[in-house]
Amino acid sequence: MKSNRIKKGLERLPHRALLYATGIPRSEMNKPFIGVATSFTDIIPGHTGMRDLERFIEKGVHTGGGYPFFFGIPGICDGIAMGHKGMHYSLASRELIADMVETVAEAHQLDGLVLLTNCDKITPGMLMGAARVNVPSIVVTAGPMISGRLRGSRLSLVNDTFEAIGKYKRGRLTTSDLSELEMCACPGAGSCQGMYTANTMACVTEALGMSLPGCATALAVSAGKRRIAFNSGSRIVEMVKKKITPQKILTMKAFENAIRVDMALGGSTNTVLHIPAIAHEARVSLPLEAFDRISKKTPHISNMLPGGDHYLEDLEYAGGIPAVFKRLKSSLHNVNTVSGMKIRQIAEKAEIMDPEVIRPLKKAHHKEGGIAVLRGSLAPDGAVVKQTAVSKKMMRFKGAARVFHSEDDTIKAILGGKIKPGDVVIIRYEGPKGGPGMREMLNSTASIAGMGLAESVALITDGRFSGGTRGPCIGHVSPEAMEGGPIAVVKEGDIVSIDIPRRRLDLLVSQSEINRRLKTHRPIKPKIKSGWLSRYASLVTSASTGAVMKSV
Repeated sequence: MKSNRIKKGLERLPHRALLYATGIPRSEMNKPFIGVATSFTDIIPGHTGMRDLERFIEKGVHTGGGYPFFFGIPGICDGIAMGHKGMHYSLASRELIADMVETVAEAHQLDGLVLLTNCDKITPGMLMGAARVNVPSIVVTAGPMISGRLRGSRLSLVNDTFEAIGKYKRGRLTTSDLSELEMCACPGAGSCQGMYTANTMACVTEALGMSLPGCATALAVSAGKRRIAFNSGSRIVEMVKKKITPQKILTMKAFENAIRVDMALGGSTNTVLHIPAIAHEARVSLPLEAFDRISKKTPHISNMLPGGDHYLEDLEYAGGIPAVFKRLKSSLHNVNTVSGMKIRQIAEKAEIMDPEVIRPLKKAHHKEGGIAVLRGSLAPDGAVVKQTAVSKKMMRFKGAARVFHSEDDTIKAILGGKIKPGDVVIIRYEGPKGGPGMREMLNSTASIAGMGLAESVALITDGRFSGGTRGPCIGHVSPEAMEGGPIAVVKEGDIVSIDIPRRRLDLLVSQSEINRRLKTHRPIKPKIKSGWLSRYASLVTSASTGAVMKSV
């Protein structure tokens, strides 16, 4: 066992003394040491129920014959961090989380890891750390929140609070309505109720084979989630004995499976950042083109919020990710998972409980999957759009550019009634370097929707979007403005062309004019010049590569 390096031999007498100081009995010293990385916090709804799951993981580890040690991992709630300085830290925290998993696991020579996580950047960060350390690891996502309820209607965070701001500005909601919504939209613990980033990453994790079957959609605070936590604790000990490490699970075929499931569900565009970053740590080369290639061949079979009508609880009751595997079985690679079963074994055991929530391939909502990768004179290295959340009317669109250097200025213009039908809103200097931290533009996109402009205004940014974004919103434009990409030289009134079916994003200005502008262009001064974010900005790479950190 790896932990023998801290507990065996004469020279480890001081180490054993310190371990005994924790209260570990002598009888447990020869068992596998299992680190339980927990991101419990009181400030994130998706994580407030983790104390309960920690108990069940602990019981499972003991039952399996291991000895658990808990350590903390920080978390950020993207919803609370949205629309102010806090969002600069969200994507950057993914790298810190990976580093912390690596640091604690290597410093204490742990034999295995259980990763208790849930929300947007915490799940990919933990997976990145596990892939890097490459000791047996299993992920427990803490589960989705149940839908809110108000006068017989179901509610979700994004569609019923963020978009409510624009509706209020238009006079469609009263102050009393807002007060009721903010109290009812999020009724308790769990990740936000739609196929937003947290739940998308939970589904991706299960599709990668890194969590037990059913884990992604088992509801927070449910007995089923407790049992999954217990079984994960027990299973990790067996994985240590059999030396089942992440890099044996996280193969190219596993990543292709995860992308296919993501496309079928119409998941968050943030997976185009996170899946390549996890692959990078697993030493798998995963180009941006893989998303578009797989999307073109994967029908969109589950129409989840924000673009559709179904909640995560609906997907859970329809059979969860195993049932999605069943629909996609013929196109999935039959690879290993942490459960000990292969993907097709899981699919064969699954039952599809609701064929409307998980439709047959021939009755798919869209012939192609959730995400499209666009290229053109405005995005030579690529840009990303959730095409299944775009109406047919807006799949092709031309409009005059309205240019902003930050999301903050954009929101003022939207809510101030300065954005009109036919406009293409350009938000630049919000990329990985320029932000820094590639802020989510949910406040902007939700305000556009709330103001009734989702069918007549497009938004393009080198930043990114929340999984809750819907409409013609194109993000991850690469190269970003801070690196001298063409988005940096778009002028007010320039005509921009969007053609999602042809995968094109173009600035309708001659290439010679674009080149002339770029020669004289000077980027704005860094927005943040001190602290962790200034170091992050100096090392982070392009969105087209997953916004991973450069090694120095």
